[in-house]
This record gives sequence, C-alpha cells and structure tokens, in this order.
Amino acid sequence: MKDKHGLLLVLIFTVFIGAFFLLNLILPDRNFSDQENRTLQQAPDFSFASLFDGSYTQTYEKYAADQFAFRDFWIPVKARAELLSGKRENNGVYYGSDETLLNQFTAPKTADLDTKLSAIDTLAKNVDVPVHFALIPGSTEIWSEKLPADAPADSQKALIDYCYGKTSVDCVDFYSALSAHSGDYIYYRTDHHWTSLGAYYGYCALMEGLGLPCRDLSEYHRQTVSTDFYGTTYSASGFSWIKPDSIETYVDGDAAQVESYARGPSNAPTESGLYVQTFLAKKDQYSMFLGGVTPLLHITTKNAGAPSLLIVRDSYADSLVPFLTDGFSSIDLIDLRYYKGSVADYVKEHDIDSVLVLYSVADFCTDDNIALLGF
Repeated sequence: MKDKHGLLLVLIFTVFIGAFFLLNLILPDRNFSDQENRTLQQAPDFSFASLFDGSYTQTYEKYAADQFAFRDFWIPVKARAELLSGKRENNGVYYGSDETLLNQFTAPKTADLDTKLSAIDTLAKNVDVPVHFALIPGSTEIWSEKLPADAPADSQKALIDYCYGKTSVDCVDFYSALSAHSGDYIYYRTDHHWTSLGAYYGYCALMEGLGLPCRDLSEYHRQTVSTDFYGTTYSASGFSWIKPDSIETYVDGDAAQVESYARGPSNAPTESGLYVQTFLAKKDQYSMFLGGVTPLLHITTKNAGAPSLLIVRDSYADSLVPFLTDGFSSIDLIDLRYYKGSVADYVKEHDIDSVLVLYSVADFCTDDNIALLGF
C-alpha cells in the first residue's frame, strides 16, 4: 500500500513538473511585468565564451525565473508561505513593522564605486562650473528600526562616507537631513522612493549645500493627489494585502514649463509638466512627477535672473525638482541610462551654471552608466 501511495506521489509530481515544462515552452515570453512594474529578462544569446565565464548560465537562471508560467500568481503565494514559515523576506524585500516594505541592500565592491567616483571627478575637470555630488540614503537605512530582527543590511551611511571621502567635488549631506526626520512620512511604505515630504527635506539640504535659501514648509500648499499608490517594492514583494500609500504635492504645477526630449536631444521636444496627472490612472503613479523616465528634460521657471542647474540623476530627482523651481531659472535633467551624449559638452553648449550628480545609494551602486560622465 505504501509503495502504491509513493508511486502516486511521484506520478503527480512528475505530471506537475512536466506540465509546467511544456507551458514554459509553449507560452510566449513577456517583455514587461505590470505587477512587478519592471522589464523581464529575455533569453540570452549563447556563446562558448559566456558559457565558460558563467555569465550565460547566470543570465539564463534569471530568464527562467522571470518567464516562469503564471509567475504573477506564484509571487504572492510564495510571499504568504514565507510569512507562515516565519521568514519575513520575499524576492529581496523585507516585510517590516507598520506594513513597511524595505529593499535588501548589499554594498558593492569599492572598486566598482571608485570607477564611478573617478568619472565624476573627470567631469569636474572637463567643465568650468561647480560640480556637486549627492547620495540619497534609502528607507532601509533611515527606517532601519522597521526591519525584521536580524535582517542583514549593509550600511548605506558607511558607503556614503566612503564615496564622499574619495571624490574631489563638493558633496551634499542628505543623510543628516533625512535621519533628523526619520519619524515622518518621508518614504513610501510600498515603494523605494522618498515622498514629497522627504524630497522637501532633501531640497533644504541641497540648497544649504549650494549656499542658497530654501522656503519654509509652511509656505507651501499641500495637496493629496492619490490615496491608492502601490510602488515597485510592493510589486516585487508579493505582499499583496498591505495598505496603499498616498502621494502629495506641495508646489503648484504651473511653477515652470517642462519640455521632454523623450526621443533624444536631436528631436523636437514635447510639452510635459511638473505633474502629469494621467499617470495617476496607471499603475506607475510615481511617474506623475515630470512624466517618468526621460533621457532629457528642460525646465524653465519664472525666475529669469536665477542661475541654471543641470542634474545628472535617477528618478528620486523627479519629486525633488518642483521644489527647485524657486531657486533656479532653468533646470536640465539627464538620465544616463538613456542619454548617451557627452555631459561635459552639454554643459558648455547650454551655458549651465552648475552641475549636480544626484543618485539614491541603491541606484548609484547598480547603474554602470555613471561611468559615462568621464567622457
């Protein structure tokens, strides 16, 4: 009887594995996951060189995981199973206190950081205007008390200190400003970005670092534009039962004119805005700020006599920029993931007064395009 029972289990398991093997062969690969809000790994090109150096098998593992049949269904199932087993982490996301989702952070090798820091120093040598550098710590660092007990997380503060000590350009202290307000709603619970309130405190730190005044928070009109925002951390985590975030704005949307070069600087721009309300009806609501990912943005404010600023940035800058419209006549934003021209040439050709290299710690560690600043 036991032999028949064991044989039945083996048969069921074999059929289950075989069925999913066939489904993975038959179902077409997906380019993008709406649930996780990210591009999915595609099948890698085979070569003996990539096979022998291990990159092919590593990429193929990511491809197999991303394209697994009914992946969107299995992610929350796995998340609930992990919690029931006592594990408070799923897909690199910790389930923290107050239903706060916190991304794992592992510091890279210092050699990888040195390459990027050298590129920033090279940019400073290639232009005749001040270059400033700022790293923004994430919620995993500032809200570390919300992490599950014994959750491993490398120190972002130590990484910031290392980078600031290694570069020759002026550095802006965002860490102190954010840690001083760690009890406030300065990060989204379901997303890796800072909230508009967090961006305000970052704005104050930046203006102080540049020797410019910043407006008091009481001078702004706070407006809640969404109460059902679920960010990218939520999408990756599988913890599908937690409460959504809210999105707020402080600066009037007509404070500046925004031109978006979504097809690159050689093409005609399209009109955008500090806030693109249509994104509030989509999953990626954070892209409401400046319209989301764009290679190049040019912003003209109402302060004609103020200096101009170029920001080489990640998406944290999107919710920061509305506050900066008070202090600058124009603000240009370059995303090196999509803009492949020379930043130094752009500074010279557009009569930029100062440059800010602005990244979250996590993005600075993972974006290899930062090395392009050295050209």
